[in-house]
Amino acid sequence: MSPPPVPTFGEALRFWIKLGWISFGGPAGQIAIMHKELVEKRRWLSEDHFLHALNFCMLLPGPEAQQLATYLGWRLHGARGGIAAGALFVIPSVFILFFLSWLYMAGGEIKWVQGIFYGLMPAVIAIVASAVKRIGSKALKTPALWVLAVLAFVAIFRYKINFVEILLCTALIGWIGGKYFPKQFPAGRGHGRADVGEAPFVQLPPSPPATWRRTFLVSAVCLMLWWLPVLACGLLLGWKGIHFQQGLFFSKTAMVTIGGAYAVLPYVMQMAVENYHWLNDGQMMTGLGLAETTPGPLIMVLQFVGFVAAWQHPGDLSPLLAATLGAAITTWVTFLPCFLFVFLGAPHVEGLHERKRLASVLTAITAAVVGVILNLAIWFALHAIVPDKGKFDVFVALAAIGAWVAMERFKIGVMPVLAGCAGLGVVVTMMF
Repeated sequence: MSPPPVPTFGEALRFWIKLGWISFGGPAGQIAIMHKELVEKRRWLSEDHFLHALNFCMLLPGPEAQQLATYLGWRLHGARGGIAAGALFVIPSVFILFFLSWLYMAGGEIKWVQGIFYGLMPAVIAIVASAVKRIGSKALKTPALWVLAVLAFVAIFRYKINFVEILLCTALIGWIGGKYFPKQFPAGRGHGRADVGEAPFVQLPPSPPATWRRTFLVSAVCLMLWWLPVLACGLLLGWKGIHFQQGLFFSKTAMVTIGGAYAVLPYVMQMAVENYHWLNDGQMMTGLGLAETTPGPLIMVLQFVGFVAAWQHPGDLSPLLAATLGAAITTWVTFLPCFLFVFLGAPHVEGLHERKRLASVLTAITAAVVGVILNLAIWFALHAIVPDKGKFDVFVALAAIGAWVAMERFKIGVMPVLAGCAGLGVVVTMMF
Protein backbone atom coordinates (compact mmCIF):
# COMPACT_ATOMS: atom_id res chain seq x y z
CA MET A 1 0.00 0.00 0.00
CA SER A 2 1.45 3.38 -0.99
CA PRO A 3 1.37 6.32 1.43
CA PRO A 4 -1.34 8.94 0.86
CA PRO A 5 -0.31 12.27 -0.68
CA VAL A 6 0.48 15.27 1.47
CA PRO A 7 -2.86 17.05 2.09
CA THR A 8 -3.34 20.46 0.56
CA PHE A 9 -3.92 23.45 2.81
CA GLY A 10 -7.54 23.56 1.62
CA GLU A 11 -8.11 19.93 2.62
CA ALA A 12 -6.64 20.54 6.05
CA LEU A 13 -8.60 23.78 6.46
CA ARG A 14 -11.88 21.97 5.84
CA PHE A 15 -11.00 19.47 8.57
CA TRP A 16 -10.04 22.18 11.09
CA ILE A 17 -13.34 23.98 10.44
CA LYS A 18 -15.22 20.73 11.03
CA LEU A 19 -13.22 19.96 14.18
CA GLY A 20 -14.12 23.32 15.74
CA TRP A 21 -17.82 22.46 15.59
CA ILE A 22 -17.65 18.83 16.75
CA SER A 23 -15.02 19.07 19.49
CA PHE A 24 -17.29 18.21 22.42
CA GLY A 25 -16.34 15.87 25.23
CA GLY A 26 -13.45 17.72 26.83
CA PRO A 27 -9.77 17.13 26.01
CA ALA A 28 -10.07 13.34 26.04
CA GLY A 29 -12.86 13.38 23.46
CA GLN A 30 -11.18 16.06 21.36
CA ILE A 31 -7.87 14.19 21.29
CA ALA A 32 -9.69 10.99 20.39
CA ILE A 33 -11.40 12.72 17.44
CA MET A 34 -8.07 14.01 16.12
CA HIS A 35 -6.43 10.61 16.53
CA LYS A 36 -9.22 8.81 14.71
CA GLU A 37 -9.37 11.33 11.86
CA LEU A 38 -5.70 12.19 11.36
CA VAL A 39 -3.91 8.93 12.28
CA GLU A 40 -6.37 6.12 11.63
CA LYS A 41 -8.60 7.46 8.86
CA ARG A 42 -6.58 10.00 6.85
CA ARG A 43 -3.06 8.76 7.81
CA TRP A 44 -1.67 12.30 7.74
CA LEU A 45 0.55 11.51 10.76
CA SER A 46 2.13 8.42 12.23
CA GLU A 47 1.15 7.00 15.61
CA ASP A 48 4.54 7.81 17.18
CA HIS A 49 4.46 11.35 15.83
CA PHE A 50 0.96 11.93 17.23
CA LEU A 51 1.90 10.61 20.68
CA HIS A 52 5.13 12.61 20.87
CA ALA A 53 3.14 15.72 19.95
CA LEU A 54 0.53 14.92 22.62
CA ASN A 55 3.17 14.45 25.32
CA PHE A 56 4.73 17.77 24.31
CA CYS A 57 1.39 19.60 24.58
CA MET A 58 0.68 18.07 27.99
CA LEU A 59 3.87 19.69 29.31
CA LEU A 60 2.76 23.18 28.21
CA PRO A 61 0.51 25.64 30.04
CA GLY A 62 -2.84 25.89 28.34
CA PRO A 63 -5.48 23.57 26.84
CA GLU A 64 -3.62 20.55 25.49
CA ALA A 65 -6.22 19.64 22.83
CA GLN A 66 -6.14 23.11 21.26
CA GLN A 67 -2.35 23.13 21.38
CA LEU A 68 -2.24 19.67 19.82
CA ALA A 69 -4.38 20.93 16.94
CA THR A 70 -2.06 23.94 16.60
CA TYR A 71 1.02 21.73 16.46
CA LEU A 72 -0.51 19.30 13.97
CA GLY A 73 -1.60 22.17 11.74
CA TRP A 74 1.94 23.62 11.95
CA ARG A 75 3.53 20.29 11.11
CA LEU A 76 1.35 19.88 8.04
CA HIS A 77 1.48 23.43 6.63
CA GLY A 78 3.80 25.58 8.70
CA ALA A 79 2.80 28.74 10.54
CA ARG A 80 -0.39 29.35 8.52
CA GLY A 81 -1.51 25.77 9.23
CA GLY A 82 -0.86 26.15 12.95
CA ILE A 83 -2.69 29.47 13.15
CA ALA A 84 -5.67 28.11 11.20
CA ALA A 85 -5.93 24.92 13.26
CA GLY A 86 -5.52 26.62 16.64
CA ALA A 87 -7.88 29.50 15.87
CA LEU A 88 -10.62 27.41 14.26
CA PHE A 89 -10.56 25.06 17.25
CA VAL A 90 -11.91 27.84 19.49
CA ILE A 91 -13.77 30.30 17.21
CA PRO A 92 -17.14 28.44 17.24
CA SER A 93 -17.17 28.27 21.03
CA VAL A 94 -16.24 31.98 21.26
CA PHE A 95 -19.46 33.02 19.49
CA ILE A 96 -21.68 30.40 21.14
CA LEU A 97 -20.47 31.26 24.64
CA PHE A 98 -20.74 34.99 23.94
CA PHE A 99 -24.44 34.57 23.12
CA LEU A 100 -25.04 32.39 26.21
CA SER A 101 -23.21 34.91 28.41
CA TRP A 102 -25.37 37.74 27.05
CA LEU A 103 -28.52 35.68 27.61
CA TYR A 104 -27.44 35.01 31.19
CA MET A 105 -26.85 38.68 32.02
CA ALA A 106 -29.62 40.30 29.94
CA GLY A 107 -32.27 37.66 30.65
CA GLY A 108 -31.62 37.33 34.35
CA GLU A 109 -35.11 38.54 35.27
CA ILE A 110 -36.91 36.05 33.04
CA LYS A 111 -38.07 33.16 35.18
CA TRP A 112 -37.48 30.30 32.74
CA VAL A 113 -33.99 31.62 31.99
CA GLN A 114 -33.30 31.69 35.72
CA GLY A 115 -34.53 28.10 35.86
CA ILE A 116 -32.06 26.94 33.20
CA PHE A 117 -29.10 28.39 35.08
CA TYR A 118 -30.43 27.12 38.42
CA GLY A 119 -30.59 23.61 36.97
CA LEU A 120 -27.01 23.81 35.71
CA MET A 121 -25.64 24.04 39.28
CA PRO A 122 -26.21 20.40 40.31
CA ALA A 123 -24.93 19.26 36.92
CA VAL A 124 -21.68 21.18 37.49
CA ILE A 125 -21.25 19.57 40.92
CA ALA A 126 -21.62 16.10 39.41
CA ILE A 127 -19.32 16.88 36.45
CA VAL A 128 -16.50 18.16 38.65
CA ALA A 129 -16.89 15.25 41.08
CA SER A 130 -16.71 12.87 38.14
CA ALA A 131 -13.54 14.62 36.97
CA VAL A 132 -11.95 14.03 40.39
CA LYS A 133 -12.72 10.32 40.16
CA ARG A 134 -11.62 9.97 36.53
CA ILE A 135 -8.35 11.86 36.84
CA GLY A 136 -7.54 10.42 40.26
CA SER A 137 -7.96 6.82 39.10
CA LYS A 138 -5.42 7.43 36.33
CA ALA A 139 -2.97 9.69 38.13
CA LEU A 140 -2.56 8.27 41.64
CA LYS A 141 -0.58 5.10 40.97
CA THR A 142 1.94 5.24 43.84
CA PRO A 143 1.88 6.18 47.56
CA ALA A 144 3.96 9.31 46.90
CA LEU A 145 1.44 10.57 44.37
CA TRP A 146 -1.41 9.98 46.82
CA VAL A 147 0.47 12.03 49.43
CA LEU A 148 0.99 14.83 46.92
CA ALA A 149 -2.72 14.91 46.11
CA VAL A 150 -3.67 15.08 49.80
CA LEU A 151 -1.11 17.80 50.53
CA ALA A 152 -2.31 19.88 47.58
CA PHE A 153 -5.91 19.57 48.78
CA VAL A 154 -5.06 20.59 52.35
CA ALA A 155 -2.88 23.47 51.14
CA ILE A 156 -5.59 25.08 49.01
CA PHE A 157 -8.68 24.08 51.05
CA ARG A 158 -7.45 24.66 54.60
CA TYR A 159 -4.63 27.17 54.23
CA LYS A 160 -5.76 28.98 51.03
CA ILE A 161 -2.30 28.68 49.47
CA ASN A 162 -2.14 30.10 45.98
CA PHE A 163 -2.40 27.58 43.14
CA VAL A 164 0.74 28.98 41.50
CA GLU A 165 2.77 28.28 44.64
CA ILE A 166 1.37 24.75 44.82
CA LEU A 167 2.27 24.23 41.16
CA LEU A 168 5.87 25.40 41.62
CA CYS A 169 6.43 23.26 44.73
CA THR A 170 4.93 20.22 43.04
CA ALA A 171 7.10 20.67 39.95
CA LEU A 172 10.21 20.80 42.15
CA ILE A 173 9.14 17.66 44.03
CA GLY A 174 8.51 15.87 40.74
CA TRP A 175 11.91 16.89 39.38
CA ILE A 176 13.74 15.62 42.50
CA GLY A 177 11.51 12.56 42.86
CA GLY A 178 12.05 11.57 39.23
CA LYS A 179 15.80 11.52 39.84
CA TYR A 180 16.02 9.79 43.23
CA PHE A 181 12.70 7.88 43.45
CA PRO A 182 11.75 7.06 39.85
CA LYS A 183 9.40 4.25 40.87
CA GLN A 184 7.34 6.67 42.97
CA PHE A 185 7.26 9.28 40.18
CA PRO A 186 6.97 7.18 37.04
CA ALA A 187 7.41 8.90 33.71
CA GLY A 188 4.34 7.18 32.32
CA ARG A 189 3.36 7.41 28.70
CA GLY A 190 -0.13 8.41 29.78
CA HIS A 191 -1.82 7.38 26.53
CA GLY A 192 -1.67 3.89 25.16
CA ARG A 193 -0.86 3.26 21.53
CA ALA A 194 -3.75 2.39 19.31
CA ASP A 195 -3.33 -0.55 17.01
CA VAL A 196 -3.29 1.12 13.62
CA GLY A 197 -1.42 -1.70 11.92
CA GLU A 198 1.34 -1.05 9.44
CA ALA A 199 -0.58 1.21 7.06
CA PRO A 200 1.76 3.81 5.55
CA PHE A 201 1.25 7.45 6.41
CA VAL A 202 1.98 10.77 4.72
CA GLN A 203 5.70 11.35 4.29
CA LEU A 204 6.14 14.88 5.60
CA PRO A 205 9.34 16.87 5.02
CA PRO A 206 11.66 17.38 8.03
CA SER A 207 10.51 20.03 10.47
CA PRO A 208 12.50 23.29 10.53
CA PRO A 209 15.37 23.38 13.06
CA ALA A 210 15.14 25.45 16.24
CA THR A 211 17.56 28.24 15.35
CA TRP A 212 18.19 31.36 17.44
CA ARG A 213 16.88 33.51 14.58
CA ARG A 214 13.62 31.56 14.46
CA THR A 215 13.25 31.67 18.25
CA PHE A 216 13.74 35.45 18.31
CA LEU A 217 11.31 36.03 15.44
CA VAL A 218 8.55 33.83 16.92
CA SER A 219 8.98 35.38 20.36
CA ALA A 220 8.97 38.95 19.07
CA VAL A 221 5.87 38.53 16.92
CA CYS A 222 3.84 36.60 19.50
CA LEU A 223 4.79 38.83 22.43
CA MET A 224 3.91 41.95 20.44
CA LEU A 225 0.53 40.51 19.44
CA TRP A 226 -0.04 39.35 23.02
CA TRP A 227 0.66 42.63 24.81
CA LEU A 228 -0.38 45.36 22.35
CA PRO A 229 -4.15 44.90 23.01
CA VAL A 230 -3.50 44.83 26.78
CA LEU A 231 -1.51 48.07 26.65
CA ALA A 232 -4.17 49.60 24.40
CA CYS A 233 -6.78 48.87 27.07
CA GLY A 234 -4.64 50.67 29.61
CA LEU A 235 -4.01 53.69 27.38
CA LEU A 236 -7.60 54.09 26.16
CA LEU A 237 -9.64 52.91 29.16
CA GLY A 238 -7.34 53.57 32.11
CA TRP A 239 -4.58 51.61 33.80
CA LYS A 240 -6.85 50.93 36.75
CA GLY A 241 -9.79 50.00 34.54
CA ILE A 242 -11.16 46.49 34.54
CA HIS A 243 -10.07 45.67 30.99
CA PHE A 244 -6.38 46.34 31.63
CA GLN A 245 -6.62 44.44 34.92
CA GLN A 246 -8.24 41.52 33.10
CA GLY A 247 -5.47 41.54 30.52
CA LEU A 248 -2.83 41.32 33.24
CA PHE A 249 -4.64 38.73 35.35
CA PHE A 250 -5.57 36.34 32.55
CA SER A 251 -2.11 36.69 31.00
CA LYS A 252 -0.73 35.39 34.27
CA THR A 253 -3.37 32.67 34.32
CA ALA A 254 -2.26 31.56 30.85
CA MET A 255 1.19 30.83 32.26
CA VAL A 256 0.00 28.42 34.98
CA THR A 257 -2.74 26.36 33.34
CA ILE A 258 -0.76 23.11 33.39
CA GLY A 259 -3.23 20.37 34.24
CA GLY A 260 -6.20 21.72 32.31
CA ALA A 261 -9.11 24.00 33.07
CA TYR A 262 -10.17 22.22 36.26
CA ALA A 263 -6.72 22.81 37.72
CA VAL A 264 -6.70 26.56 37.13
CA LEU A 265 -10.34 27.22 38.08
CA PRO A 266 -9.62 27.32 41.84
CA TYR A 267 -7.00 30.01 41.16
CA VAL A 268 -9.44 32.01 39.02
CA MET A 269 -12.11 31.50 41.67
CA GLN A 270 -9.86 32.76 44.45
CA MET A 271 -8.83 35.87 42.56
CA ALA A 272 -11.95 36.80 40.55
CA VAL A 273 -14.47 36.09 43.34
CA GLU A 274 -12.62 36.64 46.59
CA ASN A 275 -9.91 39.14 45.66
CA TYR A 276 -11.19 41.31 42.80
CA HIS A 277 -14.92 40.73 43.56
CA TRP A 278 -15.66 40.73 39.83
CA LEU A 279 -18.43 38.11 40.14
CA ASN A 280 -19.91 35.75 42.71
CA ASP A 281 -19.66 32.01 43.27
CA GLY A 282 -23.01 31.25 41.64
CA GLN A 283 -21.91 33.00 38.48
CA MET A 284 -18.68 30.99 38.45
CA MET A 285 -20.67 27.78 38.58
CA THR A 286 -22.96 28.95 35.78
CA GLY A 287 -19.95 29.79 33.63
CA LEU A 288 -18.52 26.32 33.99
CA GLY A 289 -21.86 24.80 33.10
CA LEU A 290 -22.14 26.94 29.98
CA ALA A 291 -18.58 26.14 28.92
CA GLU A 292 -19.43 22.45 29.20
CA THR A 293 -22.25 22.92 26.66
CA THR A 294 -20.08 24.41 23.92
CA PRO A 295 -17.49 22.78 21.65
CA GLY A 296 -13.86 23.68 22.14
CA PRO A 297 -11.68 23.72 25.28
CA LEU A 298 -13.25 24.00 28.72
CA ILE A 299 -10.90 26.89 29.51
CA MET A 300 -13.43 28.96 27.52
CA VAL A 301 -15.09 29.47 30.90
CA LEU A 302 -12.58 32.32 31.33
CA GLN A 303 -14.33 34.20 28.51
CA PHE A 304 -17.55 34.02 30.53
CA VAL A 305 -15.70 35.34 33.59
CA GLY A 306 -14.32 38.23 31.54
CA PHE A 307 -17.76 39.01 30.08
CA VAL A 308 -19.65 38.99 33.39
CA ALA A 309 -16.93 40.85 35.27
CA ALA A 310 -16.88 43.72 32.76
CA TRP A 311 -20.70 43.79 32.49
CA GLN A 312 -20.93 44.35 36.24
CA HIS A 313 -18.06 46.89 36.31
CA PRO A 314 -18.51 48.80 33.02
CA GLY A 315 -17.01 52.12 34.06
CA ASP A 316 -17.97 54.78 31.53
CA LEU A 317 -19.03 52.24 28.90
CA SER A 318 -22.39 50.56 28.39
CA PRO A 319 -22.60 47.13 30.06
CA LEU A 320 -22.78 45.26 26.75
CA LEU A 321 -19.83 47.12 25.20
CA ALA A 322 -17.75 46.70 28.35
CA ALA A 323 -18.63 43.01 28.51
CA THR A 324 -17.77 42.50 24.83
CA LEU A 325 -14.36 44.08 25.35
CA GLY A 326 -13.87 42.07 28.55
CA ALA A 327 -14.67 38.81 26.79
CA ALA A 328 -12.41 39.75 23.87
CA ILE A 329 -9.33 40.68 25.90
CA THR A 330 -9.77 37.65 28.17
CA THR A 331 -10.04 35.24 25.25
CA TRP A 332 -7.12 36.89 23.43
CA VAL A 333 -4.62 36.65 26.31
CA THR A 334 -5.82 33.15 27.18
CA PHE A 335 -5.12 31.64 23.75
CA LEU A 336 -2.44 33.82 22.14
CA PRO A 337 0.28 32.43 24.50
CA CYS A 338 -0.63 28.92 23.32
CA PHE A 339 0.67 29.76 19.84
CA LEU A 340 3.89 31.14 21.34
CA PHE A 341 4.52 27.99 23.39
CA VAL A 342 3.71 25.61 20.53
CA PHE A 343 5.68 27.44 17.83
CA LEU A 344 8.75 27.73 20.10
CA GLY A 345 8.73 24.09 21.18
CA ALA A 346 7.46 22.37 18.04
CA PRO A 347 10.91 21.66 16.49
CA HIS A 348 11.86 19.73 19.66
CA VAL A 349 8.89 17.31 19.60
CA GLU A 350 10.74 14.41 18.00
CA GLY A 351 13.21 14.20 20.90
CA LEU A 352 10.65 14.56 23.67
CA HIS A 353 10.50 10.83 24.43
CA GLU A 354 14.09 11.00 25.71
CA ARG A 355 13.33 13.62 28.39
CA LYS A 356 12.09 11.43 31.22
CA ARG A 357 12.60 14.03 33.95
CA LEU A 358 10.07 16.37 32.38
CA ALA A 359 7.57 13.53 32.30
CA SER A 360 8.16 12.94 36.03
CA VAL A 361 7.39 16.59 36.69
CA LEU A 362 4.15 16.23 34.74
CA THR A 363 3.27 13.10 36.75
CA ALA A 364 3.71 14.99 40.03
CA ILE A 365 1.71 17.99 38.82
CA THR A 366 -1.12 15.75 37.68
CA ALA A 367 -1.27 14.17 41.14
CA ALA A 368 -1.46 17.58 42.81
CA VAL A 369 -4.16 18.62 40.36
CA VAL A 370 -6.37 15.83 41.73
CA GLY A 371 -6.27 17.50 45.16
CA VAL A 372 -6.93 20.91 43.63
CA ILE A 373 -9.94 19.65 41.68
CA LEU A 374 -11.30 17.98 44.83
CA ASN A 375 -11.18 21.39 46.49
CA LEU A 376 -13.11 22.82 43.55
CA ALA A 377 -15.77 20.09 43.81
CA ILE A 378 -16.28 20.69 47.52
CA TRP A 379 -16.37 24.47 47.05
CA PHE A 380 -19.00 24.21 44.34
CA ALA A 381 -21.10 21.78 46.37
CA LEU A 382 -21.04 23.86 49.57
CA HIS A 383 -21.97 27.12 47.83
CA ALA A 384 -24.76 25.52 45.78
CA ILE A 385 -26.35 23.21 48.35
CA VAL A 386 -25.99 25.60 51.30
CA PRO A 387 -26.09 29.12 49.77
CA ASP A 388 -25.28 32.33 51.60
CA LYS A 389 -28.69 32.47 53.32
CA GLY A 390 -27.86 29.20 55.05
CA LYS A 391 -30.91 27.31 53.78
CA PHE A 392 -30.29 23.77 52.56
CA ASP A 393 -31.26 23.43 48.88
CA VAL A 394 -32.88 20.01 48.57
CA PHE A 395 -33.33 20.21 44.80
CA VAL A 396 -29.65 20.94 44.11
CA ALA A 397 -28.52 18.15 46.44
CA LEU A 398 -30.84 15.51 44.98
CA ALA A 399 -30.26 16.58 41.38
CA ALA A 400 -26.48 16.51 41.89
CA ILE A 401 -26.68 12.95 43.25
CA GLY A 402 -28.92 11.93 40.35
CA ALA A 403 -26.59 13.48 37.79
CA TRP A 404 -23.60 11.71 39.37
CA VAL A 405 -25.38 8.34 39.26
CA ALA A 406 -26.44 8.95 35.65
CA MET A 407 -22.85 9.59 34.56
CA GLU A 408 -21.04 7.02 36.69
CA ARG A 409 -23.54 4.16 36.84
CA PHE A 410 -25.37 4.48 33.53
CA LYS A 411 -22.57 6.18 31.52
CA ILE A 412 -24.84 8.97 30.29
CA GLY A 413 -22.89 11.73 28.55
CA VAL A 414 -22.28 15.26 29.80
CA MET A 415 -24.59 16.94 27.30
CA PRO A 416 -27.71 14.88 28.19
CA VAL A 417 -27.00 15.40 31.90
CA LEU A 418 -26.69 19.16 31.42
CA ALA A 419 -29.89 19.26 29.35
CA GLY A 420 -31.79 17.14 31.87
CA CYS A 421 -30.72 19.22 34.86
CA ALA A 422 -31.50 22.46 33.02
CA GLY A 423 -34.99 21.14 32.22
CA LEU A 424 -35.57 20.16 35.84
CA GLY A 425 -34.39 23.59 36.92
CA VAL A 426 -36.99 25.24 34.68
CA VAL A 427 -39.75 23.01 36.07
CA VAL A 428 -38.82 23.65 39.70
CA THR A 429 -38.41 27.41 39.17
CA MET A 430 -41.76 27.76 37.40
CA MET A 431 -43.55 25.69 40.06
CA PHE A 432 -42.25 27.56 43.10
